[in-house]
Amino acid sequence: MSVKIRLFKVGRKHQGSFRIVAQDTKTKRGGRFLEILGSFNPSELGKKIILKGERINFWLSKGAKPTEAVAKILKSNGRPS
Repeated sequence: MSVKIRLFKVGRKHQGSFRIVAQDTKTKRGGRFLEILGSFNPSELGKKIILKGERINFWLSKGAKPTEAVAKILKSNGRPS
């Protein structure tokens, strides 16, 4: 099973926020996920980002690949991707 760390959209129209999740690559983008790893709200002042660093490192060590958007978020918070 190959795993990606990607954004999962939640919230209302035009006011979306995102969960950062570990998800099997074969499931749909809005489908079932393995674990919630954090959240990202771009509409709040300063773009509120919450990360579970320990769990992100766990999934990265298991071979999970972050998407481009998640890699940018991780890099902006000083985490290697």
